[in-house]
Amino acid sequence: MTKQVKYKVFAFITNRRRLLVFRHPYAPEAGIQVPAGTIEAGESPDEAVLREAFEETGLSGLTMDCFLGEQERDMSDFVRDEINHRYFYHLRYDGNPADTWRHEERDPSGGLEPMPIVFEFFWASLPYGLPPLVADHDRMIPELLKRLSLEDL
Repeated sequence: MTKQVKYKVFAFITNRRRLLVFRHPYAPEAGIQVPAGTIEAGESPDEAVLREAFEETGLSGLTMDCFLGEQERDMSDFVRDEINHRYFYHLRYDGNPADTWRHEERDPSGGLEPMPIVFEFFWASLPYGLPPLVADHDRMIPELLKRLSLEDL
């Protein structure tokens, strides 16, 4: 039987010399992640990454820098009988955000309950202060670092 393919977007959001990452304060076993989500019907990956980044972080004024690449990942190690086709993007936030904050996503896709998901965001220094990320969320970090110039870091 062929596994279902789900199309996902991943947002590497940078601000100065930092990458935005989060943890789930009520589900620490979910690990540290970058903002990501499912592409909706009729939506392009470019549209989806901007929508998902805003919904998960609450940050407005994000700008698309570039597409970093894509990956197919079998999710069986997370007890999911599916393949994720992932699109990775670099987005920039030029404002002055808090160092840490919590934000609730009110309409999570794929959730069993229509309850908000709480995210606890923090900025990780690039390139050496990045904690380990779960489930290959860090897959395109080398590409991100190649594309960032020293003055952008």
